[in-house]
Amino acid sequence: MAFDPAEEIERFHAAINALDFPAIEAYFAEDATYVSNGVGSLAGRSEIMAAFRKYFDDYPDQTAKNSLVETLTPLSGRSVWSVRATHSKSGKPLIREGEETITFNAEGRVTRVDVTDYQEF
Repeated sequence: MAFDPAEEIERFHAAINALDFPAIEAYFAEDATYVSNGVGSLAGRSEIMAAFRKYFDDYPDQTAKNSLVETLTPLSGRSVWSVRATHSKSGKPLIREGEETITFNAEGRVTRVDVTDYQEF
């Protein structure tokens, strides 16, 4: 079966929604890059995972859904998403909407994620 970036993005997001940190970590290539307003500009799997863990410590109740997931190239795809969460310490609600482009390597590991928020949060 051929690699389908859109299907893989759906599986990747399911792991994130489940807060399945071992599965999330397994998705990232060792030298992955992640650029987002939520976690900053990160280089390498360990730095990305540290930021993910901190983000989900702050927002453990996050619910996210995709309104669109599409394949762009044989090794990349794009999702349009929305996120709702509450900060664990301040109680402040977080509402985000945006899109991300995810690039995979030939092994199906994420090599780059570029997140664009539609508004500041």
